[in-house]
This record gives sequence, C-alpha cells and structure tokens, in this order.
Amino acid sequence: MKKLQLVDLKTQFEKIKTEVNESVLNVISSTAYINGPEVKSFQKEFEEYLDVKHVIPCANGTDALQISLMALGLKPGDEVISPSFTYIATAEVIGLLNLTAVFIDVDKRNFTVDIDSLRNAITDKTKAIVPVHLYGHCANMEEIMKVADEFGIPVVEDTAQAIGSNFTFSNGTTKKVGTIGAVGCTSFFPSKNLGCYGDGGAIMTNDDELASKIRMVSNHGQTKRYYHEIIGVNSRLDSIQAAILRIKLRHLDEYLAARNSAAEYYNKAFEPYKALETPIIEEWSDHGFHQYTLILHGVDRDGLMEYLASKEIPSNIYYPLPNHKQGSFKDVYEERVSLSNTDYLTERVFSLPMHTELDNEQLEYITSSVIEFINK
Repeated sequence: MKKLQLVDLKTQFEKIKTEVNESVLNVISSTAYINGPEVKSFQKEFEEYLDVKHVIPCANGTDALQISLMALGLKPGDEVISPSFTYIATAEVIGLLNLTAVFIDVDKRNFTVDIDSLRNAITDKTKAIVPVHLYGHCANMEEIMKVADEFGIPVVEDTAQAIGSNFTFSNGTTKKVGTIGAVGCTSFFPSKNLGCYGDGGAIMTNDDELASKIRMVSNHGQTKRYYHEIIGVNSRLDSIQAAILRIKLRHLDEYLAARNSAAEYYNKAFEPYKALETPIIEEWSDHGFHQYTLILHGVDRDGLMEYLASKEIPSNIYYPLPNHKQGSFKDVYEERVSLSNTDYLTERVFSLPMHTELDNEQLEYITSSVIEFINK
C-alpha cells in the first residue's frame, strides 16, 4: 500500500508530469514570466469554466480577499460579517484594512453560514458579507443574497475550498460558487481542489465597473503605467503557475469526482456508527470535498489521532480555535450573537485524508482503523 498522506500531490503530478514539464519549459523559454500569454489564456479558460464575465488572477487567495474589500471602497471602522468557523485568512484581511470584523455562527451540519446569525449581525455599519464555502460545500447563497439585497450589502464569496462546486437555486438554475455574489475569491494553494505548484489566487465578478477597480487595485492602483490613481497593491499570478493551472483546470471535474468517490466510501463505512457523524450535502449544494470532516460524538479525538498516527494514518482538525477566539482579535472582537454551533464544532470536528489519489486499499485501511478505535 502507498504511504498515506492528507494530500497526495506527488501521485497526482506523476499523471500530468509530461504536460506540466513541457508547459513550464515553454514559459521559461519565452521569458514572459509576468502577465504573459499563459496568464491571459488561463484567465479566459477559467472564465469559461465558471461562466463568469471577469477573472482577475492574483498572487494568492488572501490577496484576493483583501483586493476585493479594497475595491469595494470600504473605510476603517466599516463592519464586515464573516463566519468565525473558518481559516484565519478570511478574518485577517478585515483586520489588516482596519475594518471591524463581525463574527457569526455556522450551521451545525453543513459548516457554512447560519442565516439567522447573519441577519441578527447586520447593523447600519455593515458594508460587506463574506460567506465561506467550507470544506467544499456551498453556503446557502440564495438565502444569503436575499438578506444582502434587502439591506443593500455586497457579498464577497470565499471559494478557496470549493472551487468547481455548484449551487442550485429553488427555481432549478445552477451557478458555480464565486459567481453569485458581487465578487468571488479563490486560492490556488497547492492542496486546493484546483492548486498550482506555488502560490496563486483569483477574483471573479460579473460587474464590469468592479472588475476595472479590482484590476487597478491589484496593479499598484494604476490603469496607465506610472500613473497611480489610487493606493493599490502588487499582486500577480506568474506565468509558470498559470501554465500549470491551465493543465489542472482541464482535470478539475475529474478531480472533484475522485474526491466524491472517496467520500462515498467513507460515508458507507461509517454509516452504522452513531459516534461518527458523516458530512451531509444539502439539496442546494454539491460537494467539492476539499476536506472530509466528521463530527465525533463521545470519541476521544486526541486519542483517535494518536492511534491513527501509530498506524501511519495522518489526520487533522480544521479548525481547533475559531477566529473570534484567536489572539489577533482579542482586543477588537465584540460578541454580538451566540456562536454556540462554532464552539460545538471546534470541539468535535475531525478530518481524514482526502485527495484525488486515494485508492480502495487505502480507504479500507483508514476506515477499518477508525472503526477499530471507536469499538475498543
């Protein structure tokens, strides 16, 4: 059996090695390292895949979030709502821009924005909502957009863990996450469902005016070289990463299918055990399974992790400390709503290996080992 990893990028690379090596060498030979033809081609192909008017590549997913909030013209003190139960980057950019982070709760079963918590958090200072499509499952964008439209608040989707996932509206229409709100942001960190071999990110929008502002912000605040109309940043996707992403984009749906197949194996194996609550997929969502996350009931989580480690099975906790309890927010956070679901989940969530290269032998070994522990 192959050595188990939380994410097996090496085996995935071996399958596309020839294409990748050729494309990287072509970029190096061209010397068009920044904003070269590969970047423009990836941008166009990603727009077609997502069915969105504008994709603006940038240096990483955190930059994508920061640039989006800057382009929306938010000012210090403006309130930005985001779930506390997610990776710190979502909240980090709010603090970095001297905005006020307002943390809300998530649904206990699908891990994404709790709609009642969202509505209760809105004030006359709320200037943006940043829902996170966590673990690959869509947040309830139809309900989020209803609330946002009611109060005239722009929505910035964090799709770093869910690129390629589809949201289905009550009328039966579907859209890719990242194309529903005013802006969508994603990361191409290597472990993501669509990952490059370094850092990378992108911003998506259907708004022409906003797209122009985003391009300006990401390019030193200029539209004409050496004429800087606003304060911007320097955030670009390099041509080598774009060349790699072009290849991997062609395989993205295949990668998502492989992740879903592994998740189905896990679900079937764990279904009989009440101590192991498996992920659900709401009727409005499909799932990218960036992570496969269980909710443990009456299980010694640390003990389980140690037991699996002794059998060379990696595992992790995403996330052990919510954003509103991080030291970086202790001086600025003002609790406005109950985050009981967030507290509940941080004590119980547990993630197993999830990637495109898991085979049945590995999955059987992982699941049988977990079941052995809970039956002890």
